[in-house]
Amino acid sequence: MSTCNPVLAIDNLSLEFPAYKSSVKALNGVSLHVNPGEIVGVVGESGSGKSVTAMLSMRLLPERSYRITSGSLSMLNRDMLSAPEKDLLKIRGRDAAMIFQEPMTALNPTRRIGRQMLDVIIHHQKISASAAHAKAIALLRDMHIASPEQVLESYPFELSGGMRQRVMIALAFSCEPQLLIADEPTTALDVTVQRQVLLLLREKARQKGTAILLITHDMALVSQFCDRVYVMYTGAVVEQGLTAEVMSNPRHPYTQGLLSGLPEMVEPGQPLMTIPGQVPNLSQLPTGCTFAERCTHAMPVCAKRPVLTAIHHDEQRKSACWLPQEELS
Repeated sequence: MSTCNPVLAIDNLSLEFPAYKSSVKALNGVSLHVNPGEIVGVVGESGSGKSVTAMLSMRLLPERSYRITSGSLSMLNRDMLSAPEKDLLKIRGRDAAMIFQEPMTALNPTRRIGRQMLDVIIHHQKISASAAHAKAIALLRDMHIASPEQVLESYPFELSGGMRQRVMIALAFSCEPQLLIADEPTTALDVTVQRQVLLLLREKARQKGTAILLITHDMALVSQFCDRVYVMYTGAVVEQGLTAEVMSNPRHPYTQGLLSGLPEMVEPGQPLMTIPGQVPNLSQLPTGCTFAERCTHAMPVCAKRPVLTAIHHDEQRKSACWLPQEELS
């Protein structure tokens, strides 16, 4: 896929949340991009900066609650960090949409699904109520919902978790955005419904040419649904590349640790591996490699923080580790 004119481009972005006598360094030099039609995964443990990246991309973090200390963020060649609120209201929904982890917190529990869908469609597309109603029906049918009229008349609490998430996907695609950010969209669902929802999401995105940024902690989901992946740890990208290459040949110890916890990566009868220790305090990050204390490959040079570096001169395939690549096994 071409890397020209990405839908979302983040370059060397650092962000901190001010705290009493300190600050929480939530993002530390993050660079990533999403091209038209791509499905890109961002994976890592809780506290790695995944959701902050997603929320900032849509400018959904509370204003004045954070400081940008370096870097840039653009969407469709527009600077999102300086965009006024009136422009953001047009961008959200029309050009970019977001699917949240728990649809009950995103849908208004006091309003019927139909009213919520029609409000969004009419606001962004300026069409009649009857045309918006017909579009809502078509969108729900696209989500393989057998009785869309009944769903439109329902309140969110009357629907199952999987059905609510289908409604959220339908809403996200209602204005045919060029970018869709999905932040842990299936965490609250059981495994069977997870797969159904993600297949629908991918199917719809492929049909419309929509780019997707999938935020998740689940490497198995990334392996099944993403073209490329960024692995984040303590607010920084520590590995990136084509999903198949990262999964088959991880070049950072943290990525290896995440993969070692997948059942399919372990011989039958053997215990699943876990990464020892905890994510360091983001208010007091070590000066060196932030993964060193948990890493079985740690060396004296890890006292100095490694830079995300191209592997074999491939700018799409990078890792931030001091260990020579041929020695990582």
